[in-house]
Amino acid sequence: MPEEPTSAETGTESGTDRIADRYGRARKKPRTKLKRWQAWTFTAVALVASGVAAYIGYQNLAGAPIEAQRIGYEERPNNAVEITVDVTRDDPAREAVCIVRARNLSGQESGRKEILVPPEQGRMSTVIQSIGRPVTADVYGCSYDIPEYLSSP
Repeated sequence: MPEEPTSAETGTESGTDRIADRYGRARKKPRTKLKRWQAWTFTAVALVASGVAAYIGYQNLAGAPIEAQRIGYEERPNNAVEITVDVTRDDPAREAVCIVRARNLSGQESGRKEILVPPEQGRMSTVIQSIGRPVTADVYGCSYDIPEYLSSP
């Protein structure tokens, strides 16, 4: 069987050769493959970052160490209201401070009081003076950070 002549011998070029002669050959893109140590490093960094994010999220979204719930309130004479709160804390042996407030008909705060909750005591009652007629009372929040002026001597 006779051999077929090549394009160089016959003087004809294929279509891709003519295009390549006119515009140049296509460059091959360098292959960017991660090396094994780069993949392990990236994985380790991602795991550490995920762990830190999970820890911070748990600390910020977990249950509060101290909470108070309003049990009831009763209007008193001379623009005052008595509120009874139930304080729940993770360490009942520690002192705590709770902020309670009175609200007027429009819902604005019209009185506020900080109460010191002694260790081992869960239910507290106090009277809040208001600048107008109070219609409700609620708990603003509680903390273990007790201001100096409330500290017991």
